[in-house]
Amino acid sequence: EGQIVFLDTPGIHKAKNKLGEYMVQVAERTLKEVDAIMWLVEPSTFIGAGERHIAEQLQGIGVPVILIINKIDTVSKEEIPCSALRGQNTQDIIGCILKYLPYGPMFYDEDTVTDQPQRQIVAEIIREKALYALNEEIPHGIAVVIDQMKDRPNGKIVDIDATIICERDSHKGIIIDINDFSV
Repeated sequence: EGQIVFLDTPGIHKAKNKLGEYMVQVAERTLKEVDAIMWLVEPSTFIGAGERHIAEQLQGIGVPVILIINKIDTVSKEEIPCSALRGQNTQDIIGCILKYLPYGPMFYDEDTVTDQPQRQIVAEIIREKALYALNEEIPHGIAVVIDQMKDRPNGKIVDIDATIICERDSHKGIIIDINDFSV
C-alpha cells in the first residue's frame, strides 16, 4: 500500500545530564519534521509529570499522534490485542499510519530494510542486550563502539570486538560484572 520510513528517536524525558539534554533536543526537533508520530507508552493507569509534559509537547506541533502501547504481555489479551513481536493485529497500526502519510515517491528500494550500516546495527544490539542484562541499573547511560568485525573462515560466525562507553566511572564495575551476556 505504501512505504513507511520509521525514525526511532530518543525518548522525551527530564534530562539529568548533557547527553540526556542532547537526546531530548533531537527528539523534540524531529517531532516537527515528520508526517505522523507514534507515541510509545507502557500499559498503565498512572499518568505522571513526564507523560503530561510529552502530551503538551505533542499538542502544539500540529502532527497526528498515534498512541502505541508497548509491553502488552503485562496485561490481559482482551485489554490490548496488538503485538508486533507475535504479529497480532499489527495491520491496524500500519493502516492507521498509512492514513496520515502523503502520496509521493518511494525513498528506498522495496527490499531495503534499513539505511543504517551493519556496524551501527551491531552496536545497537550489543547496547540493547547490555541494558537488558543490567536490569535498568544504568538507564541508557552507555554507548557501544565497534572496534573490529571479522568473519571466521566458515562464514557462519563473526568475531566482534566492541567497546562499551559509560557515562560515569562508577558504572564500569556494574557493566564488567555482567554474568549472562550473549548476543
